[in-house]
Amino acid sequence: MGRAGRGARYEEDGRVDNGRADTGVGAARYGNGELLTIGAFARASRLSPKALRLYDELGLLTPARVDPHSGYRHYAPAQLERARLVAWLRRLGMPLARIREVCELAPGAAAGAVAAYWAQVEADTAARRDLAAFLVDQLSRKDTVMTEPRTPLTMRYAAGTDRGLVRPANQDAAYAGPRLLAVADGYGPGGGPAATAAIEALTELEERDLNSADLLGALEEAARQAHRAAPSADEPTGSTLTALLRSGAQLALLHIGDSRAYVLRDSGLFRITHDHSVVQSLIDEGRLTPEEAPTHPQRALLLRSLDADTEFAPDLQLLDARPGERYLLCTDGLTGVVPAGTLQHVLTAADGPEQAVTELIALAREAGAPDNVGCVVAEMVAVTEA
Repeated sequence: MGRAGRGARYEEDGRVDNGRADTGVGAARYGNGELLTIGAFARASRLSPKALRLYDELGLLTPARVDPHSGYRHYAPAQLERARLVAWLRRLGMPLARIREVCELAPGAAAGAVAAYWAQVEADTAARRDLAAFLVDQLSRKDTVMTEPRTPLTMRYAAGTDRGLVRPANQDAAYAGPRLLAVADGYGPGGGPAATAAIEALTELEERDLNSADLLGALEEAARQAHRAAPSADEPTGSTLTALLRSGAQLALLHIGDSRAYVLRDSGLFRITHDHSVVQSLIDEGRLTPEEAPTHPQRALLLRSLDADTEFAPDLQLLDARPGERYLLCTDGLTGVVPAGTLQHVLTAADGPEQAVTELIALAREAGAPDNVGCVVAEMVAVTEA
């Protein structure tokens, strides 16, 4: 079918009707400058017309001219360099918001931004590789459990908190018992009592005879009660909570906030929780690097916690434990100043949980301890060895 009228055209095909015969080369002259139709520009930049329309809407690649009557987009040849840069950055997987920032930088600064982004990608890839190894190990264990009896386990454990060197009061709480491990980091005017109350709500589980099928439900309900009892205040007040509840060789994990849980196995140290914080959400979106997180002005803001003004939405997970594994639960007063490599070294080298807790708190103080520190270390031991 031919074109239905002098001014009609398809924006995608690279042709333009500007009141004269279509040249077929995808260019039109307006004033003293030659512009490319969206089709011709798409072919030259290796971006699809659909992508170009999206980038226009986002303000990332605005056409040099938009026909006021037809709405057709036209681009200047000088825009090809920016368009190709956008295409390359998209091939790297860079988010559009970050591409916009890079495109506004001078070449040297843009090169630095691309290098920083790729360093973050490599760090994220390493973290995902560790998580994949953990999941492979965990799922393999479940398969083994179906064919082999579980080794009866007990725990050696220790817990400790420290006010740190800056804060006027200690609002962290930590607990370790035969079946329950927990840390809580309080904040706001009543943060200390909130953290203590959160853990106390769980300690009654030590006395209950729970099997593996009951673990997660019982742990979640106890934490829900703590959330309901969280004080309402004019200023934000509440607590994080990270806890492990054991029944034999199975562990139920409950996590809300930015305290953390790690497990040390033969294959390394794995972080088994994900922070519920503004900073972590920015990292997940690619808008912040892990290296920038410790100095971000919103690093203390939580998206989830035990707070009367927030929804109760913990992460829940069931884990299979084995003899020799060591677990670390800690508040951000430790992980904020002691790197993961050091955590692994201490957990590996310590004679037992008490020594590990003592050394970890000492390392936090040596690093300045700007926040309260709370940590729990437990070691899984075969009953025959105990």
